[in-house]
Amino acid sequence: MKYFIPFVIVAFLLVQKEAFACTRVVYKGPNGTVITARSMDWKDEIAANLWVFPRGIARSGEVGPQSLKWTSKYGSVISSAWDIATVDGLNEKGLVANVLWLVESVYPKFEPEGKKKGISISSWAQYVLDNFSTVSEAVNALKDEPFVVVSDYVPGTKKFTTLHLSISDATGDNAIFEYINGKLVIHHDAAYTVMTNSPVFGEQLALNNYWAGIPGTIMLPGTNRAADRFVRASYYINAIPQTEDTRIAVASVFSVIRNCSVPFGISSEAEPNISSTRWRSVADHKNKTYYFENVLTPGTFWVDLNKFDLQAGAKAMKLALKQNMTFNGEANSNFKVSEPFKFLGI
Repeated sequence: MKYFIPFVIVAFLLVQKEAFACTRVVYKGPNGTVITARSMDWKDEIAANLWVFPRGIARSGEVGPQSLKWTSKYGSVISSAWDIATVDGLNEKGLVANVLWLVESVYPKFEPEGKKKGISISSWAQYVLDNFSTVSEAVNALKDEPFVVVSDYVPGTKKFTTLHLSISDATGDNAIFEYINGKLVIHHDAAYTVMTNSPVFGEQLALNNYWAGIPGTIMLPGTNRAADRFVRASYYINAIPQTEDTRIAVASVFSVIRNCSVPFGISSEAEPNISSTRWRSVADHKNKTYYFENVLTPGTFWVDLNKFDLQAGAKAMKLALKQNMTFNGEANSNFKVSEPFKFLGI
């Protein structure tokens, strides 16, 4: 009864509609062990493939004549969505980028005939992976908004794409990038190890502070809502073993992100927009290994980025995750040479 009244009040405040749900969490263990995990939660089937991109790829922001142009400085392994966007990935320097849904996002107005360059939201995460080696480097480069992030509707839907970006690096540093009321807001602190969807990140931190006063062994919020997943991830990522044993650390982090996942096929008339988890990834910053788990196929596989040719001029490689195709263990040999996909633009 001690916690019941405040629990009811907070539960009431957390009732909110979320379009698409995801969770991201960072584990920091001894001797430089840093691992980032995320779930991809989506209302409908989302076609994901894995890609390995070398250095030296010429990119475009894909927003017309004022598109930002760049050439990738670092190689990376990424997860794509419909082969039109990068939604998750790890680069050769140990930097990880994840995009998650944030319905409150409002991006600056882009002037196609103006002076400021633009970049499609589909390539936002890839731009970071291509250009930066650490969180601090990315924050320093992006804080003055050198370009405009340009969004559009999710293909085949009437849902406008609203995302926020999290990045983490091999030192354990973290930053969250959100566009609120047309302005970039950056939350930069090594302590920011968890991110979900709504509300905006600052409010997520405030909600978590409330729950920090209630021992997790007594009570944790258990629904699929973003704020509840935030609290569970924050508690469990600090409760699992502190170890430099990669096998145990990765297994422990997978257990946390599974705990914060939404059961497959779940539906609710009261919360029609809660989304099933479609896949999960776990990135080992120290060993440059990217683990992947598709909920529709048994088994977990991984990609060792160290074993790919990432030199400029090397070929891009693709692992097509066709329906019912199962991979287990190291999957490097299953990648095939493929032309890099074109990012969706406007």
